[in-house]
Amino acid sequence: YLVGFNISPILWTKLPGSKSAGRVQSVALKLITEREHQIEIFNPKEYWSLASDFINTDNKKIFSKISLFNGEKVERFTFKNKSEIDEALDRINKSKFKIKDINSKIHKRNPSGPFTTSTLQQTASSKFGFGASRTMQIAQRLYQGIDINGETTGLITYMRTDGTQISKDAILDFRNLIEKDFGKEYLPVNPNNYEGKKAKNAQEAHEAIRPTDIKRKPSDIKKYVNVDQLKLYDLIWHRALSSQMNPAEFYRNSITISSENEKINFRANGSLVKFDGFLKVYESSETEEDSTNILPECNTGDEVIILKLTDEQHFTDPPPRYSEASLVKKMEELSIGRPSTYASIISVLSTRAYVEMVNKRFHPTDRGKLISAFLEKLFTRYVDYNFTADLENQLDEITSGKIKWIKVLEDFWKDFFININSVKEKTTREVLDLLNDSLGNLIFEKNEQDLIDRN
Repeated sequence: YLVGFNISPILWTKLPGSKSAGRVQSVALKLITEREHQIEIFNPKEYWSLASDFINTDNKKIFSKISLFNGEKVERFTFKNKSEIDEALDRINKSKFKIKDINSKIHKRNPSGPFTTSTLQQTASSKFGFGASRTMQIAQRLYQGIDINGETTGLITYMRTDGTQISKDAILDFRNLIEKDFGKEYLPVNPNNYEGKKAKNAQEAHEAIRPTDIKRKPSDIKKYVNVDQLKLYDLIWHRALSSQMNPAEFYRNSITISSENEKINFRANGSLVKFDGFLKVYESSETEEDSTNILPECNTGDEVIILKLTDEQHFTDPPPRYSEASLVKKMEELSIGRPSTYASIISVLSTRAYVEMVNKRFHPTDRGKLISAFLEKLFTRYVDYNFTADLENQLDEITSGKIKWIKVLEDFWKDFFININSVKEKTTREVLDLLNDSLGNLIFEKNEQDLIDRN
């Protein structure tokens, strides 16, 4: 309230047409504009990758990537241009290779915890393309209740939560269903506990988001809900149930192929599911790296022959613009705001025309860049990530009774009031001069073009 109601009127005066500034909203806008600046100044770098298809003594193909060259580990920029990769290809073609090492180990992948507000928003965005606001609207309806046979039935627990815990009664129901539908091998000896994986600044008065009755399967409610409601319920149901299942297990295999002088190595990696565990119920993008790639039977010392070498040119990419999911994730990482408010913050940035969505990515508008630069230059402290996160900590301490709210307000207001008054005294010309350092082109480009046109 103090930030928004004091900075917004200054914006109206100094930058006419601007609509508002907010404590968390302004920091979210800063994230988007900083990322845009990183993209604008990005200079791509060239690099080359090298892979090989070998065949073993049984005529089986082994796909591998180079891992050692000239006795040194191959990094991203080991081969920086065409001449360097051509030189490497020449040396590799003149070399003989054999199987140096075969390694196999069992890798476990644990299930993810049940959804919190932010993880539900992120996953619904990546899986279904739902915006944060859309996800919360659908979840609200599922929470408030759907008419099932003439009775309003709440299908999920409260959807505004940072909590990762599930009630003991619900866990018992989960475990009974897992054992009944999938078998004892899918059931951990003790319930899985996610309370140690708390987000910073988490407010955990509520449980994680879960079905109110795990026995109510998505197929049972299909005829009572619309398509989007079913998608979200299905997602919540499977994620919650899988969180109380055993880990998935994989055979992780690798074959190291080496030149005679052992200064050139290629590595082939494969993975095979040993036990599907929670993947029986819930598959996520995190499990894609464990997709099956079966390596042929080989013996150490076997000779292999190069079937085909594949070199490929690449250029580094600029950092990607934020999507709703990645912006929510970044804000949570920096402990900025509360997950329950992310949807409304993102909505304000769009309705104020400070950002626009292009191909599901945030692009700051000229107005957004101007306001972000204005706040960065004139209210530097109050759009600082650490300051904002620290203030969230203080608000938590007020809630828990560790500090007095009057003290926090007093400390905040004292410096903020001085900052507000000093900015009020600046003329519009002074403000534009300050902004010219970082946004000169944006401010003056059109005016200069107008002068050229008139002349």
